[in-house]
Amino acid sequence: MKRSPVLFLIVALTFSVSHSADAARRTRVVVRTPHTRVVVHTGFPIHRTLPTVVVRTGPVVRVAPRVYLPSVAFVATVAALPPATARVWSHDESIDREDGWTEFTTNIDKRGNRLFLQIDRGAAQFSFAEVVFENGETQVVDFSDAVHAPGVYSLLDFKDGRAVDHVRVVAKAATESTTISLHLVS
Repeated sequence: MKRSPVLFLIVALTFSVSHSADAARRTRVVVRTPHTRVVVHTGFPIHRTLPTVVVRTGPVVRVAPRVYLPSVAFVATVAALPPATARVWSHDESIDREDGWTEFTTNIDKRGNRLFLQIDRGAAQFSFAEVVFENGETQVVDFSDAVHAPGVYSLLDFKDGRAVDHVRVVAKAATESTTISLHLVS
């Protein structure tokens, strides 16, 4: 009779240990968006191998690239972000290091004369940014896959006050997570 509590305790401990081992063997399955090649149109001015990317589903764009202007090399010119009253449009996008290279597109459909790039919460590596104007002319800013520190940078100047339809960016977080902001200024 005294053996049954001891036997019960042994069985309970054995079950507890085996249950813990089963729980430890379970793996966490993370479903990720599939990676695909960056799609570019005839005349795209960058001729290196582009990375495979996770494409973030974004808005439907109104204007497709019609003609590519010569690419512009990105010069990491640190800038002061103009006051909110001068900004006609802004957009934030958070990217994670786990996703690798990420492509996202933002609809702008506004007129301005300067685009700013803001990097927050960690460094980011950029391949290119594609700025499509309302007439289909497309300006590609080539980052040459360089890593850039957090800060505000001048992305592109178009002093003639052009209407920007959308911007497509290919980047990846160099840290755990990074927020990339675009600002159109008038």
